[in-house]
Amino acid sequence: MDQRRRDLLKIGATTVGGALMGVQLDANAQGAKASLAENVKSVAPLSSKVGLRIATCKFKEGGAARLAIVLDDGRVIDIESEAKRQRMTLAFAPNSMISMLASGDKGVAQAKALADKAGAMKPGALTVSQVEFLSPIPRPERNIYCVGWNYLEHFEEGREARADKGVSKLPDNPVFFSKATHTMNGPFDAIPYDPSFTATADWEAELAVVIGKRGRNISEEKAMDYVFGYAAFNDTTVREVQQKRHGGQWFKGKSLDGYGPMGPWIVTAAGVTLDDVRIICRVNGVEKQNASYKQMYFKIPRIIAELSRGLTLEPGDIIATGTPPGVGYSRKPPEFLKPGDVMETEITGVGIIRNTIQTET
Repeated sequence: MDQRRRDLLKIGATTVGGALMGVQLDANAQGAKASLAENVKSVAPLSSKVGLRIATCKFKEGGAARLAIVLDDGRVIDIESEAKRQRMTLAFAPNSMISMLASGDKGVAQAKALADKAGAMKPGALTVSQVEFLSPIPRPERNIYCVGWNYLEHFEEGREARADKGVSKLPDNPVFFSKATHTMNGPFDAIPYDPSFTATADWEAELAVVIGKRGRNISEEKAMDYVFGYAAFNDTTVREVQQKRHGGQWFKGKSLDGYGPMGPWIVTAAGVTLDDVRIICRVNGVEKQNASYKQMYFKIPRIIAELSRGLTLEPGDIIATGTPPGVGYSRKPPEFLKPGDVMETEITGVGIIRNTIQTET
């Protein structure tokens, strides 16, 4: 990425990432589990005064999915409608996050301009409590890339519980695996539960990196130039399947339909100060995981450099960067998700997603 594109990603709408302490909407104060079960949405304050929150959502029931910009005050700006109002010809399809990412500098600049003008208008747009948020990338074009064992404490906590006792020390290079595209799920949608097959479902809160530019053999020094932004992600995993079936290969246990909720939006890279980011998971309001980005063993530049060696990354590729300690299967006794549980994944300065575990019918 050249300096011009870096600057564009560092620019944000003047209304985004400002001094607001965050907007909480539709919260129900009657008990932790009851409040989480509501379709709660929140606008977390960004870590810096620049950046954009770009979402994919439906503005009415049964409506088509469209791209939107979420402002600090909770207003949701329909990019397609706002572009028509401002008589702007978009460089990307207004219903496709991947199309926007692929449009490069022009698409980012247009989103910024739309947010600037829309944010200066009097309130009138719908708010986050009035729209349905989908995953920012509802249908990834490729599998979701994931990093295993990227926190020392997580590696150690699982040593005794792991079925594979052959791995005694953290590898010298990142451990990669992938989740199938159908794992993608919305930020507030249910995660399916089949008691005959998914009784060992576990939580794994993670920071997701969204790639914004095509690249191969990317150096660590230039790796961050390829990052468009960040989102909350949960690498929800069925441990029995991950560890004991299929030869101990992780793919199937990580790849059940709906087992990868993401969102509620993508915050452009400039809106996030990574060293301030914490990765948090709560189940029914009880905190299970809480760690800092600074505790990651392999930081994002190393991950991108290693992953892209001989492997081309494309706009819209998603990299889940690993989960911190506190997962259920390593607890004594082990804890697993069950129907009715609400799993909350928070990436501070980015956003919060909440998913209910729901028995399949």
